[in-house]
Amino acid sequence: MRALPLPAALSSAALATVLALGLTACTGAPEADTSTSGDASSDSAYPVTITSCGHTSTLTAPPEHAVTLNQGATEVALALGVADQLAGTAYLDDSIPKKWRAAYDSVPVLSKEYPTREKLLATQPDFLYASYSSAFDAKVAGTQKELDQEGIASYLSPFGCENESARPAASFDAVWDEVDSVADAFGVPERAAKLRTQQRATLDRLGSQDAGRGLTVLWYDSGTKTPYVGAGHGGPQLILDAIGATNIFAGMDGNWGDGNWEKIVAADPDVIVLADASWDTAKDKIAYLTKDPALSQLTAVKKRHFVTVPFSESTPGVRLVDGATAVARQITALGR
Repeated sequence: MRALPLPAALSSAALATVLALGLTACTGAPEADTSTSGDASSDSAYPVTITSCGHTSTLTAPPEHAVTLNQGATEVALALGVADQLAGTAYLDDSIPKKWRAAYDSVPVLSKEYPTREKLLATQPDFLYASYSSAFDAKVAGTQKELDQEGIASYLSPFGCENESARPAASFDAVWDEVDSVADAFGVPERAAKLRTQQRATLDRLGSQDAGRGLTVLWYDSGTKTPYVGAGHGGPQLILDAIGATNIFAGMDGNWGDGNWEKIVAADPDVIVLADASWDTAKDKIAYLTKDPALSQLTAVKKRHFVTVPFSESTPGVRLVDGATAVARQITALGR
């Protein structure tokens, strides 16, 4: 089960052949860059103040024993090349991509899900970074106010603010702004700037290819009785917009929401994108779609026009551009 802001953790939100020559070498996030050339990583750049969700932390030096408490946070750290500044990680939704696997394997995994507070504090952390507010529960890391009193800096992804009104509108710029803040905390702002430049270039290429033009898409996250689908204001919508496809639930508010099988049958989408997660695999969703008497008659199901995306590439984060690239590749490979 994915780690979501409490109490939303009780519901799940709900890739691969080659696109065109121009996309073959594209990836949404760069390899971890451990070069410090141009980075403001010396103590002279500090103190650094970072703010999100109404909470501010001030770091007086680069973290040396940081802990990331969700996969999204871990992957931002890996993309910035700061694995050597991590004392631990926790809570994967699926798997770490190959390009960061060696760096990830160099960091202790504290727990399959959230570690106990005692185990977490045993690492003597100087900075805690989480994607979801559930990480700062009293039974996990403790509240950010409590951490302040213990002299431990912390940062919660703006997309994970417990107060939904404090969350930014989902956009690639908002993702990059978060990466900028984390890079400032670790003293490597130039790496964040490089990542932003590379991902913008990838999105420009995807836009010019327009792989999804003219196609309607169901983004199927999870659920059988009621399908949980990609709505009009989250990671799935950003990906579909980037490749020029039409989300059949674009008019639904939020990142994800409860869909309706009757509406899906009426829309008869050309393609179905399947989120692949540990708690609800793409394979399981395909089995359900192909066995259901009505859903098996959908055009996308009959033609096997399925596209698979790791859940971690469907949420606003450092891998979202990777998700857009992967969806474009698979849609192109399906043909029309």
